[in-house]
Amino acid sequence: MTDSSSPGMRRRAVLSLAGVGTLGTLAGCLSTFTGDSDEPTEDADSSETSDDDSADVPLTDYDYTESPQIIDLAEQNHESTLRTVSARHQLVTDEAAGGPVELPEVWAWQADDYAPSVPGPIYRMREGETFELTYENNHGRPHTVHVHAVGKSWEDDGAPVTNRDRVDSGESETYVLEGDVPGTHVYHCHYQTHNHLDMGMYGILRVDPEDYEPPDREYFFTLRDWDTNLHDMYAGGDADYSPTDRSSDAYTINGRSAPTTFHPEEGTPLIVSEGDTVHLNIANNGYETHPFHTHGHRFTVIEKDGSPIPEAAQYEEDVINIAPAERYTLEFEATADPGIYPAHCHKVHHVTTEGRYPGGMATAIVYEQAMETDEFAEIMDDAGFEG
Repeated sequence: MTDSSSPGMRRRAVLSLAGVGTLGTLAGCLSTFTGDSDEPTEDADSSETSDDDSADVPLTDYDYTESPQIIDLAEQNHESTLRTVSARHQLVTDEAAGGPVELPEVWAWQADDYAPSVPGPIYRMREGETFELTYENNHGRPHTVHVHAVGKSWEDDGAPVTNRDRVDSGESETYVLEGDVPGTHVYHCHYQTHNHLDMGMYGILRVDPEDYEPPDREYFFTLRDWDTNLHDMYAGGDADYSPTDRSSDAYTINGRSAPTTFHPEEGTPLIVSEGDTVHLNIANNGYETHPFHTHGHRFTVIEKDGSPIPEAAQYEEDVINIAPAERYTLEFEATADPGIYPAHCHKVHHVTTEGRYPGGMATAIVYEQAMETDEFAEIMDDAGFEG
């Protein structure tokens, strides 16, 4: 569980945000679970399959990703080294109802000595600080790192379409980034973006304002839609993909789909205690727009794309439409009847995984007082959590 209420502390904890599972028990909202020239190249790690055994043999034998980490940059001299690693990524884990559902090849960010993850690590710094991000490319394809909003030189923008700069395999580059725009920002590869972003090369940079006062609970969500054909194609499978004919068939919060989103170590539930003030930093690193809805709680938007919202312009709401690359910070009070409340995309087909409902972009606000209930136990069983 990642609770960022003490930013000065070491945050190597998994960005799991604590969890739960069976959507069928969540306030009756949902039913129960059931069951360019940058072409893919052959890879020594890919497994050859025949028509007879292709259903049983995985397309690749890469290591699996782990959950993303929150990295407090002040604790490592405002420096980090980022790499790209080919990996397998599970949207729904083996133990969860309907699992496993996995992408046989993603291109995961790996920071320093942390494990590769999709999304990449959440970097955290304070306003006025400078961050040196070194990208070491041993992936076999050119890549860049582009960070939204914060100050940087033209050369450090990571956008080869204009500055003609890229990091080829075997090379490295250091990007100097200024913490001059407080708020929640996204970063991603900007080389062949139509494929590289889609392969998992995205993440969040958080710049805390100088006068930042942490709430009782703070969480990070990254929303993402996927066309799984792209990942099968790069893994050498029998799949066709075109960015002009892209069709999403999987949807995730922090790289996971329900019911894994409810898992206390792999997932993204918002664990609260009665009376808590909660901040949710939420970003859309995908292609589609997502109306994010909370049950039982109305929130106010206090930041958008790094800009604070004046108090006079704030108002309560329970659904917000989040377009690609947009970022919001939502604040709410945990003052509902202590229980378990859904939080999900309200495009209902986004609450599916490869056509199966419920799944996809769904999680919950979970009161600690409700974690001893039979409903919570059933939710944990569907999420595959035995703790």
